[in-house]
Parts: sequence; C-alpha cells; structure tokens
Amino acid sequence: MLFLKFLIAMLPIICLIIALSGLKMPAHKATSIALVITMFLGIVFWKLNSVYAVSAVFEGVLNALWPICLVIVAALFTYNLTLRTGAMETIKRMLAGVSSDKRVLTLIIGWGFGSFMEGMAGFGTAVAIPASMLAGIGLNPFAAVLSCLVANSTPTAFGSVGIPLVTLSSVTGVSSHTLAASTAMIEVIITFISPFIMVCIVGGGIKALKGAFTITLVAALSFIIPWYITAVVVGAELPNIVGSICCMACTVIAAKIFNSKPEAEYSIENLDKSKESALLVTKEQISASVNQDKEEAISFEKALQAWCPFILIFVMLLFTSTLFPAINRLIAPIKSVVVVYAGKGGSKLAFSWINTPGIIIFVAAIIGGFVQGAKVSTMLEVLLTTLKGNWKTIVTICCVMAVAKVMGYSGMIADIASFLVVATGRAYPLISPLIGAVGGFVTGSGTSTCVLFGGLQAKTAQNLGISPAWMAAANVLGGGLGKMICPQSIAIGASSINKSGSESKILGSVFKYFLCYVVIAGIICFLGTLFIK
Repeated sequence: MLFLKFLIAMLPIICLIIALSGLKMPAHKATSIALVITMFLGIVFWKLNSVYAVSAVFEGVLNALWPICLVIVAALFTYNLTLRTGAMETIKRMLAGVSSDKRVLTLIIGWGFGSFMEGMAGFGTAVAIPASMLAGIGLNPFAAVLSCLVANSTPTAFGSVGIPLVTLSSVTGVSSHTLAASTAMIEVIITFISPFIMVCIVGGGIKALKGAFTITLVAALSFIIPWYITAVVVGAELPNIVGSICCMACTVIAAKIFNSKPEAEYSIENLDKSKESALLVTKEQISASVNQDKEEAISFEKALQAWCPFILIFVMLLFTSTLFPAINRLIAPIKSVVVVYAGKGGSKLAFSWINTPGIIIFVAAIIGGFVQGAKVSTMLEVLLTTLKGNWKTIVTICCVMAVAKVMGYSGMIADIASFLVVATGRAYPLISPLIGAVGGFVTGSGTSTCVLFGGLQAKTAQNLGISPAWMAAANVLGGGLGKMICPQSIAIGASSINKSGSESKILGSVFKYFLCYVVIAGIICFLGTLFIK
C-alpha cells in the first residue's frame, strides 16, 4: 500500500521529467500540466477538499511572486540595464585586460565574475556571460562553456541574492540563516576543487596546473573563506557576492605576482593556427582588441560608473541585513502577514514591503541607471523587455511552487518521504544530493528544485531523526549539480558561443564531472549526518 501511494504521488514529478526531457516540452507548459495532475491526485486520491486545493495553489502563486519572482526580475533588470547603458562592456574590458594567460582569465572571468553574476542574477547569466567573454577573448569555446557549467554548480545555492535558500526556508520552515550555514558547510569541499577542475579543462589536463597552481589556490581560498564566513554570519543573500569580489581582487593581484610572464602554450596571444577555426575571434582581432584597450584606458570614474549598480546592491543589502540591527529593526516590521490556505495547518506568508532583496535591488539599479546616464523612459523600456522575456520563467516558478504546496498539504510529500525512509533507511543521505540533482536537471533552477524536493528532504530527515537543515542543504547542493547537465543550461551555454546544435557534445563532455560531483556530494552528506544532529 505504501509503495502504491509512493508511485501515485510521484506521478506529477515523473510526468514533468517525461514532458521536459522526453517530449522537449517548454517548462511553463510542462509545469502547468504537472499542476493539473497534482490537483487531480490530491483531490481524488488524497481526499483534499477542492477549496483547500485551490487555496493551496493561490498560496503557492503568491509565494512565488513575492519574493521569488520579484528578485529574479529585479536582478535581470539590473543586468539588462547595464547592457543598455554600455556599462557591461566596460566591465568585460576591465576583466579581460588583466592577463593573457587563459588559465588566469578563466579563474577571473569564469570563476570570480561567474560567481558574481550568479550571486546577482542567476538563471543562466553565470554561464552565458562568462562563457561568451572567454570565447570572445580567445579560449576554445567548448572548453569555456564546460568550465563555466562546472563552476556554476555550487554558487547556485546562493544565487539571485540567496533566493534559492529563502525559498527553501519557506518550504521547509527552517530559517534561511540556518540553511545558509549548513549549505556552506556541505558545499565547501566541492567549491574548493571547482577552480582546479576549471584550469584543467581549459588547459587540456592536469598538467595545466603547473605554473598556475598557486594562483588557482589563491582563487579558491579567496572565494571560499569570505563566502563561508558571510554565509554563517550574515545569511543567504551575500555569500556569492562577497566571495566573488574578494576572489577577483586577490586573483588579479596574484596574477601580477606569480604570472607576469605566462607560458606560451597557455597564452591567448599565441594560439595555434589550427585551432582558430573553433574560436569566435582570430588572433588579429584579439591583438586589435588588446591594442584598443591599451589606447583607451578605462578611467577610475568610468570604472566606478560601470560597477555602480552592483556596488550599491552590495552596500544596501549589507546595511539592511542583521549585521546592522538599527536599520534592520527599522524596516523589518514593515510587512504584511497572511494565512492563505483555507484548511488546517496553513503556513503564514510574510510580505516585506521594503526589507526584501527584490525591492533593494530595484532601488540600487535605478540609482545606478541614473549614474550611468539612463533616462526614465529607457528604464521603463528595459523593465518591460525583462518582463516580456521572462514571463515563461515566472509562470514556471508559480506552477512549481503551487505543485509543491498541493503535494505538501495533501500528504503526498509525506507519503513519498515515508517510502524512502523504509526503502533506504539510514543510507538515504547517500542519495539525497542525487534527488536534488534530478530536480536541477528537470527544472534548470536551484529555486525550483528547492520548491519541488525541499519539503520532501526535510520531511524525510525528520522521519530518520536527521537534521532537516542538513538534508535541505543536500537538496540545494544537488540542485546546483543537476544544472550542470540540465538541457536548459547547456542550451544557454551553446547559444552564448554561437554553437547551437552542439548541446549533445557539451552534455557528453560535462557528464563525467557531474557523476564525480554527485558521488562526492553523497559521501559528504552521509558523513555529515554522523556528526550533525
């Protein structure tokens, strides 16, 4: 009977996997169908009152719109506005002008700046932007995409100003601050090895670490240490941003000290002629770009103007956090708390009208836009374009959140958890990251993965007497790993280097790294349960 309930409860998820992977159905359509199936099963098989089911859907949609979709739109609006004003081109030139060693550039752009973009915007920007930049300055396009897919696996948890963990908190009932600390702990080993893997990918093997090991170590530690401290002390919103800023600064300094004369085989100015056909630019174009950069030095004022929105976001998020209690206590109470679910046990929804990342990002972006010379009409146009370009993402997240709410209130998640406990027992933590990886593969989003399986992981942990925060952290870790092989992520990467149609080649290359990461994650998760209660 328990197995039958498990199979029926898994139907929405199975249908979602088939629709996305097998039928290649758009995510917003697939999740809409999954929602209809979930409501039918919840009402017919789990006897959930139809009014309760509708109210559960309404709760899920409201929770998705505020704060999840709000912060997504705000972050993407910020990025799109910097594109419109030309500030992003200035940022690209600044990053690419540091070194001619492709290993160093990979660490600065793919690892440091990629993590920064994940912390700021997420949703594909951390793969698309760094990969296109690396290919554009002379790296092999496929190596560029592959390294960025690997690099983006762990920062996903703290992406989009911490929205995956904020969402996970709303699903599990565990505070986002506690989840941030647990996530940093469970991800620290894999995060540390990622820049070394990236160097090996772009350099053609482990031999690439020769002459670049010290710089890679600096890039890894200068990200991890502030990243970890910020997650534990501040919470979910700023770890990627703080870690990436420190990483880029330290890596640039280390490059000047330890890599002033890069080896010829790793220099973008000494590319083999036979490889030029695989690149988006020729050596002559690279040389011309370098000469142009030398002639048109970027002034401090222009650099500050380009980075202004991102600096403001960092400063404003920091000063409104709990690290500054006077400000936090002033704006935190400005909120509305409602119970939407009509049945018993409905969770409270809190709508913070000022102290929420989405609002803060919007304010910072608008101020930054004015500094960069953007008009109000331009900002409105960019906002409308951002909304139009991402309405499918918004619909997808609303549907996934509604599915999770109906599954939770009907008892479907509880039945899935009960079966997994019986089937795996104390060995369940070994497969916990893999379950999260399935969610990342299906949805292409760390946030949606948290919604889809976060409640399941926490419930299973409670049934096993394991820390719900630790198992929820395993889920968000797995979600990031799943994005490595997600069709959506790979398609974004392929299009960013003008190689659409090469998705299967990229998937085949990245899959081995995915398997290694999932195995390591499972072992870490299991060992952690022996010490963390």
